[in-house]
Amino acid sequence: MQEAALSIESSASTIGKNFMGLKRSILKPWYKLRSSSERFLSPALLRLFPLKNLYRDYLNAAFSTKKDVYVPLSETHIDADKSILKLIAFYLPQFHPLEVNDKAWGKGFTEWTNVSKATPQFKGHYQPRLPGELGFYDLRLKEVQQRQIELARQYGIHGFCYYHYWFHGKRIMEAPFQQVLDNPDLDLPFCLCWANENWTRRWDGAEEDVLLSQEHSAEDDIAFIKDIEPALKDSRYIRIDGRPLLILYRPELLPDALKTAERWRTYARESGIGELYLVSTSAFGFHDYEKIGFDALVQFPPHNIGQKKAYKTLYNLSFNGHIHDYTLVPQKALEALDPEKNHFPTVMMEWDNEARKPGQGSVFYGASPAIYQQWLSDAGTYVGSTKSPEEQLVFINAWNEWAEGTYLEPDRKYGYAYLQATANVVHDFYLDP
Repeated sequence: MQEAALSIESSASTIGKNFMGLKRSILKPWYKLRSSSERFLSPALLRLFPLKNLYRDYLNAAFSTKKDVYVPLSETHIDADKSILKLIAFYLPQFHPLEVNDKAWGKGFTEWTNVSKATPQFKGHYQPRLPGELGFYDLRLKEVQQRQIELARQYGIHGFCYYHYWFHGKRIMEAPFQQVLDNPDLDLPFCLCWANENWTRRWDGAEEDVLLSQEHSAEDDIAFIKDIEPALKDSRYIRIDGRPLLILYRPELLPDALKTAERWRTYARESGIGELYLVSTSAFGFHDYEKIGFDALVQFPPHNIGQKKAYKTLYNLSFNGHIHDYTLVPQKALEALDPEKNHFPTVMMEWDNEARKPGQGSVFYGASPAIYQQWLSDAGTYVGSTKSPEEQLVFINAWNEWAEGTYLEPDRKYGYAYLQATANVVHDFYLDP
């Protein structure tokens, strides 16, 4: 027994020495890095940015599962048709390879390429954002869109608003929506938003590094409305008082948006589409929807929402982005609505485009499913008090904007929490609770 005890003690000692050796081998490069870094940092900066705690913070971030905020798949289903509130989620169709992206970014590039390589820039920064049950999906697969629609229906989403990319007769990213048109069993209501800005390497419609440019002419106006005519005539297309809902992202980029609206309306009447319900987003500060002959304006946060900076301990001292306080956004967004105008509210989850702009992202920090749920509920109350029954619409940015950090789809941190928060609000607006 004594020999056995000595053997166990010896083994434990060996294991302990091996562990300490492993620990030193892991930490040695870190401390060398730390010492090197400290030589370049002033004592004042070191007090603001304690490098000795950084290793611990990295490990905590890497191993944290955030089980306290994870919500599993619900066993119940919300019936959106029973609710007076109709939620429409913007939908990005970029999750599949495109020729234009292959040329610009490399063969096989998709939105997931940016999403998966994002890194945290400050303490508490939720990056990378990794998908849940849907995985790193390919929207060319019908099964993916079928499951998206099942989830949307289960949690009370009325419909999707698909971004439509059309450049002087050339469409890109059309495959996912074309698949919807070709398959009536993909039966969630939908509408279109024409993303009528240049396609650039900067992801924001800026003039630099243009990959596909827009050309706007009278002929283009007619060509565009003809291009989407099959969708506008589809029985699943979202209508307000029988009028197909068509959203334009940036009307200020058109040479004469009023003339464009007139051409669209004339063609729609003559072709059997009927009267259109034209809506502009308020992106980039646009508000004059009435002057261009449109019917309404839809918010597009985080655009045009007053922003207050938040200050965090940086991991990346070269970070040149912006950190904003999300908790202040809902109230500011609601205050920006004009009840005298036909103004539709839009809510967003977290917003963070660090994946697209490494080290320069714009981050709205402090979001939670609970804050989002209250914002969505308040937006529902707003349309309930200012809109007709046919116009009880609230938009959500977005269903799947993963590279901008705002998505309803389940992820590995929150699970189905944002979907569940959405369902809770839809249920609260049931006609017969």
